Amino acid sequence: MTSDKTNDKSISETKSIEPIEFNDALAERYLAYALTTIMSRALPDVRDGLKPVHRRLLYAMYELKLRPDSAFKKSARVVGDVMGKFHPHGDGAIYDALVRLAQDFSVRYPLIEGQGNFGNIDGDNAAAMRYTEARLTDIATLLLEGIGDETVDFAPTYDEESQEPMVFPATFPNLLANGSSGIAVGMATSIPPHNLYELCQGLIALLDKPGLSDEELLAFVPGPDFPTGGVLVESRDNILRAYTSGKGSFRLRARWEKEEAKGGAYRIIITEIPYQVQKSKLLEKMADLLNEKKLPLIGNFMDESAEDLRIVVEPKSRNVDPNHVMESLFKQTDMDVRISLNMNVLSLAKKPEVLSLKDVLSQFLTHRVDVLLRRSHFRLKQIHDRLEVLDGLLVAYLNIDEVISIIRTHDDPKAELMGRFSLSENQAEAILNMRLRSLRKLQEIEIRKEHEELTKEKASLDALIASEGLQKKLLKKSFNDLAKAFGPESSLGKRRTELGVPPQEIDLEEAIPVEIEPVTVVCSDKGWIRCLKGHVILDEIKYKDGDESRFAFHCQSHQKILIFSNTGRAFTLTSDKLPSGRSQGDALRHLIDLPPQDEVIQVIALPLEESDILLVSHKGRGFRIKTSQLIAQTRQGKQIFNCGSDDYVRFCVLQAKAHLAMIGTHRKLLIQPVDDIPHFARGGGVALQKYKDAVLSDILLMNMEDGLTFRRGLQMTTEKNLLPWTGKRGSIGKLAPLGFPRTNQFS
Repeated sequence: MTSDKTNDKSISETKSIEPIEFNDALAERYLAYALTTIMSRALPDVRDGLKPVHRRLLYAMYELKLRPDSAFKKSARVVGDVMGKFHPHGDGAIYDALVRLAQDFSVRYPLIEGQGNFGNIDGDNAAAMRYTEARLTDIATLLLEGIGDETVDFAPTYDEESQEPMVFPATFPNLLANGSSGIAVGMATSIPPHNLYELCQGLIALLDKPGLSDEELLAFVPGPDFPTGGVLVESRDNILRAYTSGKGSFRLRARWEKEEAKGGAYRIIITEIPYQVQKSKLLEKMADLLNEKKLPLIGNFMDESAEDLRIVVEPKSRNVDPNHVMESLFKQTDMDVRISLNMNVLSLAKKPEVLSLKDVLSQFLTHRVDVLLRRSHFRLKQIHDRLEVLDGLLVAYLNIDEVISIIRTHDDPKAELMGRFSLSENQAEAILNMRLRSLRKLQEIEIRKEHEELTKEKASLDALIASEGLQKKLLKKSFNDLAKAFGPESSLGKRRTELGVPPQEIDLEEAIPVEIEPVTVVCSDKGWIRCLKGHVILDEIKYKDGDESRFAFHCQSHQKILIFSNTGRAFTLTSDKLPSGRSQGDALRHLIDLPPQDEVIQVIALPLEESDILLVSHKGRGFRIKTSQLIAQTRQGKQIFNCGSDDYVRFCVLQAKAHLAMIGTHRKLLIQPVDDIPHFARGGGVALQKYKDAVLSDILLMNMEDGLTFRRGLQMTTEKNLLPWTGKRGSIGKLAPLGFPRTNQFS
């Protein structure tokens, strides 16, 4: 019997199961998760600039009465209230949000005042929440001002035991003033902080002229203002482009100054580092670069920071320009960073949107007008209720004896009063609650005076609600008051980030002091390169077993070294940057980004004076190029010779002679003036010798008066009469002299 009941139950449960496609179920649930992340966690609201966790934190502290003039309370108490009443997430995440709102190096205008260890710019974490205390700042109270006047909507909390605000009234533009950052599903937001005084000026200008463009707004809001200062070195065009589109980035650099020392020496003092850069990690990076000898202009550095940041950098030589020293730090450390801008926020339409600077300010103004009207309507309701009570009290004063008689003799005085004097229930209740001492004449005068004042206030509120001009005037007054309180004269309102200009590119290679001395550069057949001090005897240089010399030459320590590949790409190194000759050197491919399929055809020292280099390909095409045009600034090199799919560069030689001799596999020799070969900065060259079913074998730079020397049999011979083989560029040439080597090589 029991078994039958069990079977019936399982059958009924099976019938209640509804089949659904796995992809549909996954898409539906993932979409719900994505929307929750976007709307309730990652993106700030354009009206108050807060995410839900920040809004709940501030509201919980407001309910705990943690005003700026009240005593501090433990952070653990605040976190507990937030987690228990409003935010059902981990206490760690809530406390991290609280800590950030209290850090003056993370938030431009801190919303929480902390007492205790709340971390520092070095990257040290805050103390545990049981040790720290917190309360609201004056600016936070501006966000909450009027929240009890029905200015914003409330919604049930997650457990539906109480209510929480959906947004704050927000008297000041917190979104841009303090910025925001967050990552949602498929989207992110990154808004840097701005100066409150400048934002107020922009809002006032927008109230006066709603059609103001983003470019015109840039005159009032010229760029971000970071709590850690620094120098903004972004061009005005890029800033405008970022603010107009709502996406872009800003280049921020550390602030430094030169401090004179004894004997003509100097030190560099870094007083501000870029926003969100941890000082400890920055110093660690500098120490690593110094140990790896990647900061050749810097001798030493020290951290002398106390309350104020102070990093001292000592140059290796007093003759080095301090701008060059700092440029080396800017290029290799976080002294120079890019701060992204992505104004992706929850707009007034309650959906994620990327807004421009004008859109953000305009929507904030719309919110402020809405708050102003809602607050006015709330006050009108209060005035209406109070005037109703005052009218009833005045009726009682005019008929005081009869009122007293009714109260004394009737069982239901409220109903009798309402019927006798046509009073409302509220008016009758107010009369019955009136104390006997209030029956004196003076109280009647005060009631009439209050009635008159409330009537005037009601008229002004009615006028305010009906007039956009009065609304703008009141908003302008509030922004002017805000600008005055947080103006450039105040410590909190003064602009901290300097508006600089885009830096000029500096060639650090030229700035590094190099001791000029003779050196010998050696590159082996297997591609190992090194630099030996002095002009050593080339035949005495030793190599690894199985390796041998391929390129070896004498030069000076400050000369550029040209490496040229068969695909026409030029690379340059400096002699003093090559591995020491004490070892077997380093693989050339470790110093330059030479593709695996490419081969090096030449390694030479570029002359100190401007010279010509001759490039010739396998198919007899070529051109001349100035040595200065071969210098590459990066490891990737510089494409010079554009070879075809079936061609490659064979020769890269310094032009030291007046004529060029060429011989192909068809054994035809052509001698032509080098001056006939054109100069190119890059390209595929011109035909130097024509071939039919043949390719280039060898070339030789020579002077006609010296003749052409080659090996004939076992002896060297010189051909003086070279007129038969002399021709124009691009000619075929004539058969080589009798006895010319069958290898088709000049030497």
